[in-house]
Amino acid sequence: MNAGAVVIGNTYTISDASIFDLVGIWRLEQACFPKDAYDLFTLLNLALAPNVMRLKAVIDNRLVGFLAGEAVRYERAGWIITIGVSPRYQGRGIGRLLLSSAEQAMRSRIASMKLTVRRSNTRAIALYEHTGYRWISTYRAYYHDGEDGLIMEKDLTMA
Repeated sequence: MNAGAVVIGNTYTISDASIFDLVGIWRLEQACFPKDAYDLFTLLNLALAPNVMRLKAVIDNRLVGFLAGEAVRYERAGWIITIGVSPRYQGRGIGRLLLSSAEQAMRSRIASMKLTVRRSNTRAIALYEHTGYRWISTYRAYYHDGEDGLIMEKDLTMA
């Protein structure tokens, strides 16, 4: 699922992440999701899974964003497993670029893209809605602390 490299300006790059990015991705997960960060073992599984797309955002040789997703053929949908942008770099369009890169890379195999987000994560929800995602369902008490997860979906056949 090679997304290729996308260069934005002179400093932003979206490209495929590899096993060599694992420690940086783990640190990024911890910074982005203090309550819900994937552990190193789970991230290693994502790094080695053959059908998982892994993208990274790099600025000045610093990992500042990450996305993992996969196409679920029987659903004809892609699922964003995790997406995060370093708190210091949020609000610069990096999350939007990671999403659009994943959608482009999977578009030929799927009809929609889905993700789950904390009900209280209003900033992320606003980004998703702005990029065409809509709420379709709720996972009750999805997160460890009992908070609901909102399932959002974007129809890629209309875009």
